[in-house]
Amino acid sequence: MIYPWHRQQWRQLAVHWQNQPNAWLFTGKAHTGKTAFARFTAQALLCELPKAGHEPCGACASCHLFAQNSHPDFYELTPELPEDGVAGRKLLQIKIDAVREIVDNLYLTSVRGGRRVVLIHPAESMNLQAANGLLKALEEPPPQVVFLLVTHARDKLLPTIKSRCRQMVLPAPSRDEALQYLHEQGVAQAESLLAFHSGAPLFEAEPELDNMRDELIGLLAKPRLLAMLDYAAAFDKQKQPLAVFIDWLQKWLLDVGLAQRSMPPLYYPAFAAQSAQTAAKTDPVRLFALNGRLNALSPYGYHTLSVKMQLESLLIDYLDFWQNK
Repeated sequence: MIYPWHRQQWRQLAVHWQNQPNAWLFTGKAHTGKTAFARFTAQALLCELPKAGHEPCGACASCHLFAQNSHPDFYELTPELPEDGVAGRKLLQIKIDAVREIVDNLYLTSVRGGRRVVLIHPAESMNLQAANGLLKALEEPPPQVVFLLVTHARDKLLPTIKSRCRQMVLPAPSRDEALQYLHEQGVAQAESLLAFHSGAPLFEAEPELDNMRDELIGLLAKPRLLAMLDYAAAFDKQKQPLAVFIDWLQKWLLDVGLAQRSMPPLYYPAFAAQSAQTAAKTDPVRLFALNGRLNALSPYGYHTLSVKMQLESLLIDYLDFWQNK
């Protein structure tokens, strides 16, 4: 499946079908359909009776195997979840053992006698050892093997990996396209959720987190010390990483900064009045300093430090900022 906003990119790829590289790197914003595009490309590369325009037929034996996630010549690398199936506060990674296992298989004979395809997503989740292990295969790729890498953060990839891939930017949909998609899917509060997710419509539905985020914004608009401490404890019980809270708070502070310049909010349009009220009583210099504190903490968003203590400290700093102390 390809989303409508990526049809033009598929046509560009199909025009040069006979001049396929050994590796593609699909880049763009998260939750906009890049992995779906890569899977569609993988199915097309493996299809035994492709349609005009090189689209997969969906009817041959290879397409049936692909649809059932059992194609013997298709390999997919993605971060492994813990045994309990819950990521929680762990930073999920693709590790060297998983890369080695797939690379070793690539030097064996193809099961169905055609191409073999390796899909890696998100590619930036490979740790350094895994990335170096993949690099050897990219430098001297086995015959009839195509690598498809998907990344939401191109700058986090090793330059040597990027240089060995043909890169294609897959754009995010326009606001109207994204809203139309969400309305077709029956998503409630589509406009607010789309704004929070930066215009990326393929986010996972997380109503509990949405409610907790709205509770936080209400608290940030009228902060109270005891309520903040209670909130930190409630957030900690959800076992979410610090990175989630930092993201929520950074987006609120950005909206406040925009309001200080008489500009509309980007991430919380439903709370435009609250961000404007906060902007009117706060100082841009102190806002900049608080943002700096969050930026310094961002690399530790998935660290095993005490999330509750960090939230309490951040919320108290925010209260000082809000009170202009």
